[in-house]
Amino acid sequence: MGVRGRQWLIAVVGAVLTVAMLWLGLWQMRVFEDKENESAAARAGQPAVPLLDFVSADGTVGDIYGKPASVTGHYLPAQQARVVAQDGIVRVLTAFQVADGRVLAVVRGSVPTGTATIPPPPSGELTQAGVFLPSEAGSGTADTGTELRTVRLPVLAQFWPQQLLPGFITLPAADSAAQGLGTAVVALPSGSGSIQNIGYALQWWVFAAFAAFMTVRFIRALGRDGSLGTLAPQEEE
Repeated sequence: MGVRGRQWLIAVVGAVLTVAMLWLGLWQMRVFEDKENESAAARAGQPAVPLLDFVSADGTVGDIYGKPASVTGHYLPAQQARVVAQDGIVRVLTAFQVADGRVLAVVRGSVPTGTATIPPPPSGELTQAGVFLPSEAGSGTADTGTELRTVRLPVLAQFWPQQLLPGFITLPAADSAAQGLGTAVVALPSGSGSIQNIGYALQWWVFAAFAAFMTVRFIRALGRDGSLGTLAPQEEE
C-alpha cells in the first residue's frame, strides 16, 4: 500500500474512533440528564410534609424545594395576579396567608388566554398542598401587581404588603378543577444526576480529542517521510 493509501486508512480509522468516542460522551450526558429527571420526579412524588416545618421565621429554608408541601391558612382574594407566559398560558396566582401572618404565593390553576373573569378562591381556613418551588427567573419584561410574566417573588413583594414565604406552590389538577380552573403545569427543578456519568462523558471527549490529534500527526508524518519512523525519539550522536 502506498503512502497515500496508508494516509487514507489512518484518516478513516481515526475518524471512526473519534466519532465513536464523541457519541459515547454524549450518551453518558444523556444518562446523567435522565438520572436528574428521575431524581426530580422522585422528589415531587413524595408525600406532602408541613411547609412551615422547613421554612423558619427568619426565612431559612430546609430541604424542601422540589418536594410536595402542605400549609394551612386562608386566601386573600384581593391579592391576585395573572402570570402570562410567552406562549400565552395564563396561571392564576393568589396570596395565601398562614397562621404567623406570612403569605405564600399559590398557583391555583390556569385559565384560557383572554379570560375576563377568574373564579374566586375558596373562603375560610383550609389546607393546600403542592410542590414547593423557589422564585422563577425574570423574563426581562416589566411586571405589574396584577400581571406577571413569571412567578417572580421579588416583584410580588413590591405589591403584596405581607412578608412572603421564599417560594410558591402549584395546586394539583384535581384541586385546580375544584376551584373552576384548568391544570397549571409544574416545571420541576433539576434533580441530582450522577457525577460519575459527567466524569465518564468528559473522559470520552478527552479521548476523542487525543484520537483526532494523533490521527493528524500520523498522517503528517507519513506525508513527510513515508513512514512512522519520525514519531520515535531520535538518539543524539
